[in-house]
Amino acid sequence: MPSLAGFLDSFLSKLTVIDERINRSTFGRVFRLDGSGHPKTVRGASFFREIRAGMTTFATMAYIVAVNKKQAAVLADSGGTCKCPAGTAPGCPGDPDYALCQTGLKRDLITATAALAGLSSIVFGFLTNLPVALGPGMGLNAYFTYQVVGWHGTGQVPYEIALTAIFVEGFIFIFLALTGLRQWLVRMIPATIKTACGVGIGLFLTEIGLSYSAGIGAITGGFSTPLAIAGCPAEYLDTKGECSSHIMTNPGMWIGIFVGGIFVAFLMAFKVKSAIVIGIGIVSLMSWPRNTSFTYFPYTEAGEERFQFFKQVVAFHPIESVLNVQNWHLHGTSGAQFALALITFLYVDIIDCTATLYSMAKFCGVVGDDGDFPRSTLAYCTDAIMISIGSLFGCSPVTAFIESGAGIAEGGRTGLTAISAGICFLVCLFFAPILASVPPWATGSTLILVGCLMIRQVININWQYIGDAVPSFVTLAFMPFSYSVAYGLIAGMMVYVVLNTMIWAVVKLTNDRVTPSNWHEKEVYDWGMGARTLPGWLKCLQRKVLPARFQTDETKDGVELVDNDSAMNAATDSSSRSNSDEEEKEGRVTHSQHEQAVTQILAQAQIRSQALQAQAQAQTQVQPQVTQAETQTQAQPQGQHQTRPRNPHALPSLD
Repeated sequence: MPSLAGFLDSFLSKLTVIDERINRSTFGRVFRLDGSGHPKTVRGASFFREIRAGMTTFATMAYIVAVNKKQAAVLADSGGTCKCPAGTAPGCPGDPDYALCQTGLKRDLITATAALAGLSSIVFGFLTNLPVALGPGMGLNAYFTYQVVGWHGTGQVPYEIALTAIFVEGFIFIFLALTGLRQWLVRMIPATIKTACGVGIGLFLTEIGLSYSAGIGAITGGFSTPLAIAGCPAEYLDTKGECSSHIMTNPGMWIGIFVGGIFVAFLMAFKVKSAIVIGIGIVSLMSWPRNTSFTYFPYTEAGEERFQFFKQVVAFHPIESVLNVQNWHLHGTSGAQFALALITFLYVDIIDCTATLYSMAKFCGVVGDDGDFPRSTLAYCTDAIMISIGSLFGCSPVTAFIESGAGIAEGGRTGLTAISAGICFLVCLFFAPILASVPPWATGSTLILVGCLMIRQVININWQYIGDAVPSFVTLAFMPFSYSVAYGLIAGMMVYVVLNTMIWAVVKLTNDRVTPSNWHEKEVYDWGMGARTLPGWLKCLQRKVLPARFQTDETKDGVELVDNDSAMNAATDSSSRSNSDEEEKEGRVTHSQHEQAVTQILAQAQIRSQALQAQAQAQTQVQPQVTQAETQTQAQPQGQHQTRPRNPHALPSLD
């Protein structure tokens, strides 16, 4: 087939030329693509690679459009705006009118979920240039449905009031982001805990990939044990969700393992581009024919309904019942319900989204030495705005999706990845029958592979000191087993504070005579580290409003003045910069190294201050001779310059 090979070579060459031209264009400069000439070019970022990564992210997120059986969203279980007739049992079991309302509600939420995920991902990618897609989080969906509103509205908070709380929550998050409190929260988290968050999210992705709803179905929730081995066809699942028989015999699971998992890993070993997309596409195409044992459309009630939806190819359902249904009559019982929902969502969502955003930013390598990532304030504000907009669509809080790691693993580095995923979601509004028919076992192994890539940073956790190791382990273990990023981080921080406070008390009470094992290996933690970096607008305001004596970097007549506070800040910053390489290799900076660096810089600052004082005294002594020196200088022939005597006490700048 020489002609076919030649055609492919020619086609790929043309794609490469187009890719390079787009990279060098103004469009490429906006997104800082490689070769664009932007001062902060993102290495390895190219147009087609970002598009491919966005499609991968969408493929792994597509389950949020129709994740439950019968193409329903988890949010539909909340009951939405459907109301039970008077005298009906809680949840309206068997009521035909309520069931009809539920059918329309499910279709509304499918449209709302796709539209919100598309809009939020596009806006976030354009404003932040980060390869992170946003959407109504599945963990927050379940929390919203089953713990706040309750199944079919049987919880403590009505659906409309819960949406009102989410709307207000978004504006509170905007305030927290603009004042720097949200960034401060990230920097206040110990480095070892933040590293453990990335590992925990990798394990969380792995658990999702192994589950039935969005994975290959190898495990399920057990009754006698927390988890149970599964892998049986869906018809052999009992009412408790366990396999009654035929364990590990599901053909779809094995197709997902070998084609979507092992084959994709084989392609990744040879650095084949689009390896993840190829795996998802092959498994999907293999699962659509109905005459196979691993079809996604079996001859069952659920399979028949999926197939009828699939045959429509193009379909659009407008939002009818959940658009802008907030309840603002917050008096009496409604006010208490609103406060309960607001407080609940605040602490869960801020921790969940903040930890996920930081972990994704670290996974794509854009976190700086100060523990922050570019445009973090804008990123948090965009997420907050989308939370409020999402409540108008009738959805639970918008959050950063951990499935974005799949696109990052495929090579996504800029906001084009998020924009591509968002466009796919908007297309899904009209082609939902096709795009929502990607079987879960087609993407399950992809999530497992991404979890494998994210868990590699476990070696950067400080395992030498027990005060860092135990909280880190609790964090990474609690995330998958609690099915929540937020609860995992809360558990790890609680253990960190309690354990290290007890150790600190013993060390102080014994005047350092009793110290734990490997005490010198502990990571340095400074409670004030979060306050050293402020949002850009606050920095400008600080420079304009505060007097010069309160600013860190003071200059006068071209000579830098060094006082104790600025020397300490310079010492700390220089110490952090000098140890940055070691932090990347070992993942930590020991206490003794930090103290030595600070002591050395302070000594240099003191010597330099003394030299400046000596220089000022010398200038005072020679002041009467200034006029004579100026006369001699003017008398020199043109073209000759007088060399200024060098101060023997002058030292090179610390910078």
